[in-house]
Amino acid sequence: MSFWKNLFGGGGAASKSIEPAVVGEESYKGHTIKAITMTVGSEYQLAGTIEKDIGGELKSYKFVRADRFSSKEDVVSFSLAKGRQIIDEQGDAIYR
Repeated sequence: MSFWKNLFGGGGAASKSIEPAVVGEESYKGHTIKAITMTVGSEYQLAGTIEKDIGGELKSYKFVRADRFSSKEDVVSFSLAKGRQIIDEQGDAIYR
């Protein structure tokens, strides 16, 4: 029975997930980019938030991409790079 539970997601260590946590942060062109850990099995999925204070109100934009990495260092590096790319392409329009 344990085989079937693991196969269809019914328990076991493989189905446990870690709560998302901020693992890297940087300021870029007035925005704050935060890399967030999202685990999928034994891999990390690229995710983060971009924040900026606009008119006294903190605006936030969340992004999750399909890219997955085996090391936390790689996902932090690529998440911050993706945040910079989003800011370069869209600027403050991401908060609308």
